[in-house]
Amino acid sequence: MHMTEQRKPGWWYPYIFVGGFMVVLVVNFTMAYFANSTFSGVSTERPYEKGLAFNQTIEAARKQEALNWSVDLQVDPAANHGAHVTVTYKDAAGKPVDGMEVKARFVRPTAKGHDREVLLAPIGPGAYATLQELPLAGVWDLALVATGKDLPYSVNRRIVVP
Repeated sequence: MHMTEQRKPGWWYPYIFVGGFMVVLVVNFTMAYFANSTFSGVSTERPYEKGLAFNQTIEAARKQEALNWSVDLQVDPAANHGAHVTVTYKDAAGKPVDGMEVKARFVRPTAKGHDREVLLAPIGPGAYATLQELPLAGVWDLALVATGKDLPYSVNRRIVVP
């Protein structure tokens, strides 16, 4: 008569530990992959230089605020992920501010490589406009910089392009 050998109780406990560690490793590697592949890691260009110029940036913002200009920014959706941007500048007395060069920079906050910079065309007293097709729908940061008068005048808005 042949006796069958019985396994010791708990023989499978080491497999639980190995399986648990494998689950943790798979989750960690998956998260590390997505963290590295979806974000470039650059939250700002030249952070050290911008930090050194912080006081000048604050002073420029105070000077801009002291001008007491009013800015009317209108962004209307257009075909093919387009944005029709119209901006009107008025001084403290309510008169249109003409003779400026206005640049618009469209920045995709979630992915690099899609940014656009365009010059707005004057369309009337203190008014400037552009029609820009963007490569992707969704959220964009719009930075307008007007130069040519008292100082650079900046306007930043977050827009959604359908």
